[in-house]
Amino acid sequence: MRKPIIAPSVLSANFARLEEEIEMLNRSAADWIHLDIMDGVFVPNISFGLPVTQAISRVARKPLDVHLMIVQPEKYLEAFYKAGAAVLTVHAEACVHLHRTTQQIRMLGIRPGVAINPHTPVRTLENVIAEIDVVCLMSVNPGFGGQQFIENTYRKITELKSLIIESESRALIEVDGGVGPENARRLVEAGADILVAGNAVFGAPNPEAAISRLRES
Repeated sequence: MRKPIIAPSVLSANFARLEEEIEMLNRSAADWIHLDIMDGVFVPNISFGLPVTQAISRVARKPLDVHLMIVQPEKYLEAFYKAGAAVLTVHAEACVHLHRTTQQIRMLGIRPGVAINPHTPVRTLENVIAEIDVVCLMSVNPGFGGQQFIENTYRKITELKSLIIESESRALIEVDGGVGPENARRLVEAGADILVAGNAVFGAPNPEAAISRLRES
């Protein structure tokens, strides 16, 4: 079985020791570093924005997977590109002109992604799936770390995989929320390519070992 891309979520890191946490991710088997940008409007929480993203980019030696959980993300695409994003994901629910927004990301020279919330049908992506590189399936309701994994996600992965094949898309399937050693293997078996893990990494006694275990799932 193929190894998944592991993208630890910095939202669960110790922000009082953020540089050390990023250096740990640099040493680890992590592939990407996942940054959750929350505005307190699209989701009921505020996380961090451009200055912290820029600070992380100066230390990180792995691609930054930036997840914009914000309204009107199209206003900030270039700013996050300049801040160091390698993958830039917007929410389908937040974009009035989703196709245009993903094209704008592509024109910046980075990888466009689209996230969908647990209630949003996979078929919502039917007309953009061939144009994007990543689909982020939210497996919890976005806004806070440490939530319980939504079991319906397995079915959505299967549906999304079928849509990708049918559309001859090269999009990777990312799963974000409640991911840990107890469900990582099943997610990969269902078709997930990228696993975002927060508490399962930063809450572990040995985060580097936790990342390695997820990667071997």
